[in-house]
Amino acid sequence: MQQTSFHHYRKHCMSLMVSISGIRGIVGETLTPDVIVNYIAGFADYCSRGTVVIGRDGRCTGDSIAKIVASTLVHMGCNVVDIGVCPTPTVAIAVEQEHAAGGIIITASHNPMQWNGLKFLASTGLFLDGAQNQEFWRIAARDGRTYAAWDKQGTYRYDPSYIEKHIEAILTLPSVRPEEIRKKKFKVVVDCVNAAGGVIVPELLRRFGCDIVEMNCEVSGVFAHTPEPIPENLTSLARRVVAEGADLGIAVDPDVDRLVLINEKGEPFVEEYTVTSAVRFVLEEEQKHGRTGHTVVVNLSTTRAVEDVAAQFGATVLRTPVGEINVASRMRDAGAIVGGEGSGGVILPAVHLGRDAIVGIGVFLQLLSNFGGTASALKASMPQYHIVKNKVLLGTLVPDAIMAALGAKYGATEKITTDDGLKIDFADSWVHLRKSNTEPIIRIIAEAKTVDAAAALVERFQKEALAV
Repeated sequence: MQQTSFHHYRKHCMSLMVSISGIRGIVGETLTPDVIVNYIAGFADYCSRGTVVIGRDGRCTGDSIAKIVASTLVHMGCNVVDIGVCPTPTVAIAVEQEHAAGGIIITASHNPMQWNGLKFLASTGLFLDGAQNQEFWRIAARDGRTYAAWDKQGTYRYDPSYIEKHIEAILTLPSVRPEEIRKKKFKVVVDCVNAAGGVIVPELLRRFGCDIVEMNCEVSGVFAHTPEPIPENLTSLARRVVAEGADLGIAVDPDVDRLVLINEKGEPFVEEYTVTSAVRFVLEEEQKHGRTGHTVVVNLSTTRAVEDVAAQFGATVLRTPVGEINVASRMRDAGAIVGGEGSGGVILPAVHLGRDAIVGIGVFLQLLSNFGGTASALKASMPQYHIVKNKVLLGTLVPDAIMAALGAKYGATEKITTDDGLKIDFADSWVHLRKSNTEPIIRIIAEAKTVDAAAALVERFQKEALAV
């Protein structure tokens, strides 16, 4: 990678965020048309000017950015398949089915409305990994760009059919039996934050025979609340679940790769237990057919409940650094049957290798149907852990030195992992320290059997980090 020119370009773009998750910035300030053109033209060259699938998350700035993206690709000689407003995982499915050279999702994930961004998919339908990103950034940082001649430009095709194809992929999973779910007549309150989930989530639930109460399902891109689907942003959904006497509340983020659930009491099911539920469901279904010995992959910060559940079915759990591409790549290489991340991201390779809230919904409804009880009872039937998160402001502290010192201190007596910061596994708890890519902080995540124990672990390591 050409470090000098790339960092010069980033400086020119001020606070544009460029990472393994793509690029994102504030529209009109850091995410401007010239920045978009530069990265899209670079991606066209990275894809050898082949076919590129594009989609967007429904933000109010997404339409104008999509026009810039599509036009730039066409002028670079790429054929464009525009699948419209849709979830990020829908774009991944389309890349695979179109045998495209790559994909672009116009989204800033859970960032506020003034933000937008670009996520990039390889021809496999997976996000670019570390090495692929380095090559892409190197190309994007090059001076000069050669566009296609007037008679060599690419084509543009609008194809909104992939929403339906995505739904059908869930309904036809062998382990998901829509007729059983329909008999349950689940009442579900849905909050799609007025973004890409507004069409696909209610439609999927209708196919499952659910009685649906829609909240914020207009695809206006005007977010009804802070869009990250965490409990403090879902209080209206929780109240509505109770008021409606619903069986379940469902929330997704703007690009629909994270699924968060609320039980019938209006309580968070907890994001960590979205992926734990998926692991339990898939392994239960496999066991019914006499298939055991499977592999599950989650990241280092995901709940230990996954290990406990997997052990019940003789499955092995592998852990990776945080980040969807890290989990998905390891799943592919290990032949894993299910996996994901504790932020509500379920990955089921039977549909595709990427976090997918639509997959998560289908899997959870079938699990709840099989269980035969309430969502709160289902949660209570699983291993119980609690995660607490906090941070340490760096100031003059050196994060690598802190990690090394703590690793040396605990390495002789505890299991430590250094693939992604420092994780220390104790007998009945763990703590994970990670350097932030976007802020001058160390993130500290701890899990224990009680909230108090997890909080105490975080506080202990905050003090130990500061004492190094």
